[in-house]
Amino acid sequence: MEKNLIKGGIYSKFHGKLGPRAIVWHPSDVSEEIRNTVSLKTINILSGEKGETPKSLAVIPFPSNNIKGLVKAIEIKDETRRGGVVDASITILFDEANDLIFYKYMSNFETVFNETSNKVIELEESNADKDRILAEMKEFYSKLNTILNELRETEISTREEDAFPEVIPEKVAVGKSFRFKIIVCGDPGVGKTSTVLRFTDRAFKRTYIPTIGVNISEKKVNLTEAISIIYILWDIAGQSKFSRMRKHFYQGADGVLLVFDLTRPNTLNSIPDWYKDVKSYLKRDMRGFIVGNKNDLIGNRKIKGSDALKIAEKLKLEYIETSALTGENIDDAFYKLGELLKKI
Repeated sequence: MEKNLIKGGIYSKFHGKLGPRAIVWHPSDVSEEIRNTVSLKTINILSGEKGETPKSLAVIPFPSNNIKGLVKAIEIKDETRRGGVVDASITILFDEANDLIFYKYMSNFETVFNETSNKVIELEESNADKDRILAEMKEFYSKLNTILNELRETEISTREEDAFPEVIPEKVAVGKSFRFKIIVCGDPGVGKTSTVLRFTDRAFKRTYIPTIGVNISEKKVNLTEAISIIYILWDIAGQSKFSRMRKHFYQGADGVLLVFDLTRPNTLNSIPDWYKDVKSYLKRDMRGFIVGNKNDLIGNRKIKGSDALKIAEKLKLEYIETSALTGENIDDAFYKLGELLKKI
């Protein structure tokens, strides 16, 4: 994984004549184009309605630059301005590919964002020079990188012992403990890996996935004090170059998640083919879900739930919609599948 997940930090403020503009930034090589785009978009979006500035952090995309920003909106008192305040923002930039990390651990960043915001407000209201604000932003940048590295080390250390756990191909019940092999299939880019990472609480693990066509992970869930399920998750690559290997990955599966992207109709059209491919090697009825992922992208959605449900009913599978990014229904999909398999 790259050493610094954070690509830059920008403090922006609304200027009476020039509009939103970057005041200080770190590192110094953040481009002018990015500084201007971030300043304009963050302040215009988060300036608040009816005089209210959002208190929580927000994630704002900058698709033309393939980055996103974790943003804190702030207000600075200035009696010379209309309304007596100036809108400002503090933004941390990161690659789109790492958005799951920042969504998952957003609450871990709240304190340092609030501390820095309060210090910047204090400096601005005391008319401090830019160098002092820049020093504060540099310290802020350093603190966030430290937090991310600590989270990464904690997460990676827990995975080293079970990155490739022993797989028992058939369901085994020991008392009230069950063990199921679940295969996760679908076209490339539909969010299979993000779905598994979200369920297993491994946001950083995506950069450690080997390019062998499958990644295996494990999670134990205690349904009650007396009943637990161990999920052995086989995240199977969707690229055609791995097609000859898939039959080996399918063997012994207890359940299946067939994942498609709600913004890409062709990925739903592929679901029957994935079903046929899996079933041809299992030689028995399948239990599982068709998963419509990325339901957070409301404006880009191209597929009706009713169309996906028709395919699920035809294949005798359940249907659920999820967002690996926000976590919506991810746990439910796996828990319901576990309950379904437990009853067999």
